Amino acid sequence: MNNNQISNTKVEVPSGINMNDKDYLTSLLSCLKEMEKNYAIAMTEASCDNLYEKHKETFLEISNLQREVYQLMFRNGWYCLETAESQKITKKYNTLNQEYQGLNI
Repeated sequence: MNNNQISNTKVEVPSGINMNDKDYLTSLLSCLKEMEKNYAIAMTEASCDNLYEKHKETFLEISNLQREVYQLMFRNGWYCLETAESQKITKKYNTLNQEYQGLNI
């Protein structure tokens, strides 16, 4: 682990051609992320309130499940985060703030 990563101790899984727990969870996480995006779009395009509420309910369930899978992967050391230097954060904030100010809201 390098100094810029935030992670837990990695749980080793079997390697080889067969899928292991990490492979299954990585695939599931990817699918859930895609479903979450698609349901967000479906909510904005719902033709009536009832349909919107159904999409919203499903979106929240998928979102919660996606978070649980992410947390499980992080606990097992299969998902790492990188720390960001404060100057990078400040630079990004300033860029987004300038764009926001340019909207003339």
